[in-house]
Amino acid sequence: MPPTKNPAPDPCTDQTDPPFVSRQVTQARRYYLNLNPPVHSPATVVCGGVERCRNDYLVQRKSFPYLAIEFVAAGSGALSLDGRCYQLKPGTAFAYGPKICHSIGNDSRQPMQKYYVDFVGPELRRELRSSSLGKWTPVQVSSLREVVEIFEALHENANARTPFSSPICAHLISMLILKISEKAIPYGSSHTRAFPNYQRVRQYFLENYLELKTVEQAAKACHLDPAYLSRLFQRFDHQSPYQLLMQLKIDRAAELLTSSRLLIKEVAAELNFADPCHFSRVFKKGFGLSPQKFLDQRGPAGINETRKSPDKVRSRKDG
Repeated sequence: MPPTKNPAPDPCTDQTDPPFVSRQVTQARRYYLNLNPPVHSPATVVCGGVERCRNDYLVQRKSFPYLAIEFVAAGSGALSLDGRCYQLKPGTAFAYGPKICHSIGNDSRQPMQKYYVDFVGPELRRELRSSSLGKWTPVQVSSLREVVEIFEALHENANARTPFSSPICAHLISMLILKISEKAIPYGSSHTRAFPNYQRVRQYFLENYLELKTVEQAAKACHLDPAYLSRLFQRFDHQSPYQLLMQLKIDRAAELLTSSRLLIKEVAAELNFADPCHFSRVFKKGFGLSPQKFLDQRGPAGINETRKSPDKVRSRKDG
C-alpha cells in the first residue's frame, strides 16, 4: 500500500526510501544498488533488505516494477498471490513481479521479520521462472539458516560499495534461487509431525555418519521404521537416506585422502565400509573417478603414492 507519510531516511543507506518501500515497519536494514537499472542488463539487483513488520503492516499491489523474492524469517502473516491465499510462517519463500497481483499482511500477535530482494534482467527472470518459485506459489524450505545466510551476504556485499558489488549480488540471486529450490518442501508440510522426524533423523546422519554402516542403524537409533524413514526423505529431501549417508562418507574420504597419509584401505575402514572394494565403488560413483585416480589428480606428486601400495614400492626398489 502506498505510504501516507513522507519517506524517512534509512540509516543504512543515507538516502530517502523509494515510494514502493513500506514504512509500516518497526526496524529495517536496507540497501540500494541501482534504482534505475539499465534496460538491456541481463541481471541487476535493484535493492533489498530485512524488515520487522509493524502490527498494521499491509502491502497491496496490482503490479510491481521489478522481480522480487521475499522470505519470512520469523512471525506469521497472510499472503494473496495471483488470486490465491496462503498462510505465511517462518521458512516461507515467495516471489512476484510485473503484472502479479499480491497483498502481504501481518499477524499482529506474531509480527513478521522478513527479507526481500528486488531485481531485473532476462537471465534472472529465466532462472526464477524455472525454479520452485516460478509458478507464483510460495514454498517452504527445510533450512531457514542457509537461506538467511544468502540474504545476509547480499546485504553485506551491496553495502561494500565496490566495483564488484553489483555482479557479486547478481550471482548471489542465482544462488538464492537455487538454494530455495534445493531446500523446498511441500507448502505447509513443515507444520506436520513428519517434518520434525525428518529433521531429527537427518541431524543424526550428520552427527554420526562416521560410525554408521547402514540406514537401518540410523532408523533404529531414532526409533523409526526404515520404510517410514525412506518415505520421510522422499517427501522432504532430494536424495534417499542411503545417498545422504554415502555422500557424507565420501566427502570425508576425500578430505582424508588429500590431508592425511592413510592408505586407501585405511580410509575405507575409518569410514566403516565393509571392504575397500565397496568403498572404491561408492567413491567412484560420487566423484566420477576411483580413489587412486582422485589422489593422482588432487594430491602433490608422490605424497600418498608410496603409502597406498607398499608392496609395489618395495618391488620397484628391489628391481
